[in-house]
Amino acid sequence: MSASDIARHHFDAALKQADATGVEREGLCRALLGLVVSQYLATRGVADVQSELHFVADNCDPDTDFMFMRP
Repeated sequence: MSASDIARHHFDAALKQADATGVEREGLCRALLGLVVSQYLATRGVADVQSELHFVADNCDPDTDFMFMRP
């Protein structure tokens, strides 16, 4: 099982629990993102975490190819 598989399993379970308890999905995602950032900051510098988040934000459009992708 890969890290992505584990993350997907727990994310899906969290979404299901949020739906069942009336918690908004956006709030859940914000809380999870906060936990991820906190975990990153435990082992990485602020600038490194900011760089990681900027990369994700800059490349979140599913209709845009990454610069390093080949046609």
